[in-house]
Amino acid sequence: MADRGVDLSALPKEVRDQLAELDLELSEGDITQKGYEKKKAKLLASYIQHLPNVDLSLPDVQLSPGHSADPSPSPEAPGPSTSSASKHHHAHRSGGARDERYRSDIHTEAVQAALAKHKEEKMALPMPTKRRSAFVQSPIDTCTPPDTSSASEDEGSLRRKAALSAVLAQSLQSPDYWINRSVQSSSTSSSASSTLSHGEPKTQPQLQPAASLLADVLAHTRIENSVPPDVTSSTPQERGSRVDLPPAVRGMSRGQSRSSMLDTADGVPVNSRVSTKIQQLLNTLKRPKRPPLSEFFVDDSEEIVEVPQPDPNTPKPEGRQIIPVKGEPLGVVSNWPPALQAALARWGATQAKSPALTALDITGKPLYTLTYGKLWSRSLKLAYTLLNKLGTKTEPVLQAGDRVALVYPNSDPGMFWVAFYGCLLAEVIPVPIEVPLSRQDAGSQQIGFLLGSCGVSLALTSEVCLKGLPKTPNGEIIQFKGWPRMKWVVTDTKYLTKPSKDWQPHIPTANTDTAYIEYKASKEGTVMGVAVSKISMLTHCQALTQACNYCEGETLVNVLDCKKDMGLWHGVLTSVMNRIHTITVPYAVMKACPMSWVQRVHIHKARVALVKCRDLHWAMMAHKDQRDTNLSSIRMLIVADGANPWSVSSCDAFLNVFQSHGLKPEVICPCATSPEALTVAIRRPGARGAPLPARAILSMAGLSHGVIRVNTEDKNSALTVQDVGHIMPGALMCIVKPDGPPQLCKTDEIGEIVINSRAGGTMYYGLPGVTKNTFEVIPVNQAGAPIGEIPFSRTGLLGFVGPGSLVFVVGKIEGLLMVSGRRHNADDLVATALAVEPVKTVYRGRIAVFSVTVFYDERIVIVAEQRPDASEEDSFQWMSRVLQAIDSIHQVGLYCLALVPANTLPKTPLGGIHICETKQNFLEGNLHPCNILMCPHTCVTNLPKPRQKQPVDVGPASMLVGNLVAGKRIAQATGRELGVVEDQDLIRKHQFLSEALQWRAQTDPDHVLYVLLNAKGVAVCTATCAQLHKRAEKITATLMERGGLNTGDNVVLLYPPGIDLIAAFYGCLYAGVIPVTVRPPHPQNLAATLPTVRMIIDVSKAACILTTQPLMRILRSREAAASVNVKTWPTIIDTDDLPRKRPPHIYKPPTAEMLAYLDFSVSTTGMLTGVKMSHAAVSTLCRSIKLQCELYSSRQIAICLDPYCGLGFVLWCLSSVYSGHQSILIPPLELESSLPLWLSTLSQYKIRDTFCSYSVMELCTKGLGTQTEMLKARGLNLSCVRSCVVIAEERPRLALTQSFSKLFKDLGLSPRAVSTAFGSRVNLAICLQGTAGPDPSTVYVDMKSLRHDRVRLVERGAPQSLPLMESGTILPGVRVIIVNPETRGPLGDSHLGEIWVSSPHSASGYYTIYGEESLQADHFNTRLSFGEPHTLWARTGYLGFIKRTELLDASGDRHDALFVVGSLDETLELRGLRYHPIDIETSVSRAHRSIAESAVFTWTNLLVVVAELSGSEQEALDLVPLVTNVVLEEHHLIVGVVVIVDPGVIPINSRGEKQRMHLRDSFLADQLDPIYVAYNM
Repeated sequence: MADRGVDLSALPKEVRDQLAELDLELSEGDITQKGYEKKKAKLLASYIQHLPNVDLSLPDVQLSPGHSADPSPSPEAPGPSTSSASKHHHAHRSGGARDERYRSDIHTEAVQAALAKHKEEKMALPMPTKRRSAFVQSPIDTCTPPDTSSASEDEGSLRRKAALSAVLAQSLQSPDYWINRSVQSSSTSSSASSTLSHGEPKTQPQLQPAASLLADVLAHTRIENSVPPDVTSSTPQERGSRVDLPPAVRGMSRGQSRSSMLDTADGVPVNSRVSTKIQQLLNTLKRPKRPPLSEFFVDDSEEIVEVPQPDPNTPKPEGRQIIPVKGEPLGVVSNWPPALQAALARWGATQAKSPALTALDITGKPLYTLTYGKLWSRSLKLAYTLLNKLGTKTEPVLQAGDRVALVYPNSDPGMFWVAFYGCLLAEVIPVPIEVPLSRQDAGSQQIGFLLGSCGVSLALTSEVCLKGLPKTPNGEIIQFKGWPRMKWVVTDTKYLTKPSKDWQPHIPTANTDTAYIEYKASKEGTVMGVAVSKISMLTHCQALTQACNYCEGETLVNVLDCKKDMGLWHGVLTSVMNRIHTITVPYAVMKACPMSWVQRVHIHKARVALVKCRDLHWAMMAHKDQRDTNLSSIRMLIVADGANPWSVSSCDAFLNVFQSHGLKPEVICPCATSPEALTVAIRRPGARGAPLPARAILSMAGLSHGVIRVNTEDKNSALTVQDVGHIMPGALMCIVKPDGPPQLCKTDEIGEIVINSRAGGTMYYGLPGVTKNTFEVIPVNQAGAPIGEIPFSRTGLLGFVGPGSLVFVVGKIEGLLMVSGRRHNADDLVATALAVEPVKTVYRGRIAVFSVTVFYDERIVIVAEQRPDASEEDSFQWMSRVLQAIDSIHQVGLYCLALVPANTLPKTPLGGIHICETKQNFLEGNLHPCNILMCPHTCVTNLPKPRQKQPVDVGPASMLVGNLVAGKRIAQATGRELGVVEDQDLIRKHQFLSEALQWRAQTDPDHVLYVLLNAKGVAVCTATCAQLHKRAEKITATLMERGGLNTGDNVVLLYPPGIDLIAAFYGCLYAGVIPVTVRPPHPQNLAATLPTVRMIIDVSKAACILTTQPLMRILRSREAAASVNVKTWPTIIDTDDLPRKRPPHIYKPPTAEMLAYLDFSVSTTGMLTGVKMSHAAVSTLCRSIKLQCELYSSRQIAICLDPYCGLGFVLWCLSSVYSGHQSILIPPLELESSLPLWLSTLSQYKIRDTFCSYSVMELCTKGLGTQTEMLKARGLNLSCVRSCVVIAEERPRLALTQSFSKLFKDLGLSPRAVSTAFGSRVNLAICLQGTAGPDPSTVYVDMKSLRHDRVRLVERGAPQSLPLMESGTILPGVRVIIVNPETRGPLGDSHLGEIWVSSPHSASGYYTIYGEESLQADHFNTRLSFGEPHTLWARTGYLGFIKRTELLDASGDRHDALFVVGSLDETLELRGLRYHPIDIETSVSRAHRSIAESAVFTWTNLLVVVAELSGSEQEALDLVPLVTNVVLEEHHLIVGVVVIVDPGVIPINSRGEKQRMHLRDSFLADQLDPIYVAYNM
């Protein structure tokens, strides 16, 4: 209400201040619009009352979501049905019309109050980021801002718009007020103005603080359809520096190299949207969780779950044990018919003209009336036809007792009545089912289960219905999914045969044989058939007649489905017994004309009406058009779902509206029913003026503990229930505990109602096991003794007996959610969610609530359909408020809240939401939400306490002695001896590799050392010993002439993989300079790859670059200048066309300790490290490999690796020159254009030994896996391969090597051939599976122990087990020991520790810029703290263990296997435990078929999971809960952020390792262009 007639300036200052405060609260979203109006009205009231005609009414205040002026929110809003789907979209009590079943003004107010309470402890939930292209549902959607999440407050930018004018006004009034405000508001964005840097250039750095806040607000209220903010708008150079730039050497902190970017404390650039959000998330998570974690210390090996301690304040039941309640006796009436068919026969003969059924057409006008005579004669014809006209005389198709499906639409009750009674007369058992609309119809599989368990093979239907069933192309009815084979029979009168004169139906007295079967869906979704015997059917009709006081010839209006439940019991069975005239109002009519049932009551002066709450609600909504309806004829208005606690308000509101139309308050009769026990209780119609029954106002907290407490203190969390009257005549009722043995409850305890009565169901047909637990329950007392002989049936209803033996129902077993030992009712949660004004967000009130089991407890999931026109902002807003409301009112946390597009949830036959199918879709990732909010941090409270690391007090010596006393050997392993060199001639060549090449060029000049293949498999270049030597000499001569180099200078070699690289390397050795091989930049991706090249050149202080002409052009190009400074390159020499010159002399190093080359590599953690390799190390390494792989000059090997660092470089450039074998070089890039290149080379050259990388193996597995037959046909044969070694610096990828072996087994690949190698920075080759030595062994370790830094070996297939493969045999001359990284003491066999290595070919140190050797010295020359203090060890930085196996090695000793677990640098320390990213990633990739690849990293203690989505973008949000679930289940971690990206976004280096730190940097700099980012609460 605008401040009409109030002059603001005239108000006192304190009132103005309060108004300003209010405006602020509204703009900040701390208060709802409604609350704001109320408070403002209150403030101004005293100033307004003196003014004339000021309207004080509040605008658009809704009494409850249903009474708003806008009729559209009314769920399933009646009106012309637009979509084709709505033809079948019938409401049903579990869904379509959920809204009205829960409409409660009291509750709505309670929810609003609860939300208002929340505003003090406001939640600033970060809104998920969504790519623009994803999930565009409607034109409206395209206008929403791409990401308003940068707003620091949760209400987002729409509210801010409203506040903008207020801000302008305020900032003019009191700048100081805003200055304070701006200081406070910058808690989440690092400074008030930094938010500007999202996309707007900072034009006015000199803004005043007040204006700066204004700018902040302006920045948020960006024009709605503007482009997404360009967060990368810093200068391109900076951007490049974020992407592929490893900070310098390990010694440097990660931030120093990029001082150009503003970094916050965490090294995160402040202009990043993502970090603002994560900061918000952290702020949200800092709020205390509700259930306090109890102190909990437990040994690591114990079970992990936190056991919730019972709360001493939990309310306990205090009453006495309940006494079974008896219903009134069933009266004996002289003229009860002996069977129901007999009643029909009697009326058909004596009252043939009397109307039995009137059906309405779609407009609500009577279509036809079936008289009792017609009903009898047609049923008789049908019975005769079924028994005599199907099949032959000798072999009838049907016999008495066979089950027959009845398939009739709701709109044709007449056909259904005839079919039902025809079956009864023929003594076959009718099984009414829904009409299947499509092959896949929701629940059709389950209907198939029902038909199967009942043995149904014949279906009766009408001609019209049969025409509408889906057919195969040749006109037959399709085979429905899961259905048995069916024979269809049409029952229209023209197809029936008149019985012969002498034929009479057999009508025996009612007995215990089954009369009909009614279907029922269980909580799990299986559809079972409840069999009702003939005597039960008859007795039930008698009991209903007595309870409802039915008289012969009355009129009844029935709105319910007449195939089952109350619609069948009252509207088809009891009505015929009492010759009642039934008027059925089909669901379709109700949709078109919601008042139709009220009009029918008025026109026919009906005495009884049979409705559900939704019908009351609809009639109420539409009654404005009807002035003259009169409901005074009704003596009983039966509310079929009156047992639903939320029915009270519908009944009240209906009475409110229609009391003036003659409706008497005492005629409203709620009742409670169950498929198993039929009618349980019904309120008897009251006498005029009798006092109305009482209500119970119960405390929800009490209910959640299963006890009845009258709610006194907090009116917000109260549940008002009405009674459902007394139990049925002739029945006996008890209340028993819902779980465990059926123990009788106390009087103040909620339990399941069980009934003993002749009028109930007898069994689940064909399912004896389930039947016993449901229909034959004998309650026991406290001592566990049965209270009698009589069996009771479970009703599935939860309730209690109130004063005067009135029955109260508070919920259903199937809607029960047990969370941490407390019970919550799904219906109650739906009601609360609906009370949070869903009008803007939820489509027709369609909300499903269910629970899923994750990490040893039930977790609550809410799924709602989102209106097509709802904005992201509204939806997110609604979701965060539902969280708060449910938290306040039910004291339970939600695990997941999802919104799906309208009309996409699976429907039940009557149009409600199919809960169990929705749950199934959620768990399988087929729900396709368009919005999702996960809150694992708030609701998973049973995680154990984080582990505290125990200080190591025990001294080293006692540990050692303890180990030895316990019989544990120290974990160490040694390769075989390097042996002495036999041949005098070779002594020289072993000293220096450059001499070895010269020696080979003299002694065997024409021996081919290298063959380089192109993509077609053609040798494009070969090099003999002499050619290589001569080429190296030419390069040496050029270096000496043009380079102006000194001995020992560093020279960068920038070459594609090939022989030029090898020649340049030896050229450098001949010239006495130190070569540094660098991967050339990728011409298509200079921005990402060139900075790394530049970095290595700068760090290595290279004096010169050797390269090819094309690369030289690239280095000097304009494109390169965009990424790096091209003017400061060192001398660049291209070696393509060199003059034929020989150098004056070839350099010979004075000692073998001199440097031979530098090996630079970027580790997976983004560290760039260069290690120094001496000549001695190079020679012993080559010798070691030669011995291990038995390499001689007569051998050929094939190499498909990148030749730039590590063992790949050694094999490509060094090994052949040393051992003389021929290397066939296959550049891995060539595989991209010709996948089979590597494998066909192996086959063509009959290669015995080959070396590859994981990326090559993965390419072949994924690309050629399906083509093995074709390759075999082309003659590809891999039986020659004896060893195929994967060169890696990581844990062996067992799944990949195994699938590679399996796939290519058909091509002759021996399963023993594939193995792995292991190297690290400090020692390039530690293990390599050579020709000698046993096959690599595999062990299974327990992942839980691994997190505690322990190794526990388990059997294959044990839960939580992780297979690890040995990394290959330890190389000759290498010793390995496992050490505790903290104490530096040796560990015992099978203990997890750091792998230390001692070997003559270890690198001699890191090459650092500043020579900060001290930092890194301990990586290379370290001593054990005890045990064997003299040996010098190098620390690999990898965790692993050594296990002595039963296998024997070459020397006959038992073989010690080394198992690598992972790099220490990469491990994530979370909750005091150590996690290896690869283990979490393996789980994530398994979570859903569409996850192509995943990577994890941590940021400020949050676990971030990045998953590549290979499916369609609509699946993106399905992954969020699945990823969260799997990581929680298998690793006991809560994921903080889930990022869904396109395939190929996760950076992978040449060795096939994930570059997780680059990914992390890109994520924080917002350069990933994610499809969706979900922030878990």
